[in-house]
Amino acid sequence: MEEDTFEEEKRLWKLSVDGSSCVSGSGAGLVLTSPDGWTIEYALRFGFKATNNEAEWEALIVGLIITKHLEVQKIEASSDSQLVVGLLSEEYEAREHSMAKYFAHIQNLKLAFQVLRVLKVPRAENARADQLSKLATAKKL
Repeated sequence: MEEDTFEEEKRLWKLSVDGSSCVSGSGAGLVLTSPDGWTIEYALRFGFKATNNEAEWEALIVGLIITKHLEVQKIEASSDSQLVVGLLSEEYEAREHSMAKYFAHIQNLKLAFQVLRVLKVPRAENARADQLSKLATAKKL
């Protein structure tokens, strides 16, 4: 790895996202890690019904909006959603209108960042975001 590439990698913020939908509700888990290693974790409960795929998109959108407000310029987002990452890498084509709208929204959000990469990670590597998304969808007391 070249020196410049290595330095750029060190300056990237990392965002892990996961969406969840079940009978008791839908929500998202987000883990945002700065280049210095400090971490912000969010468990968000949505006030609307969402499918699992919609919850995955919503998780990524919320994560990117938060990082945008923090004025983060370089970010590497990771998700265990094959559909979301496949659509963003243009490996897949959006066949449903709602998926195309989510794709377009992310394309618009990309403009706020110098670097935005979205990577597919195995579910095991996304465990903390998954735990937070499950917490967000837990039954209300």
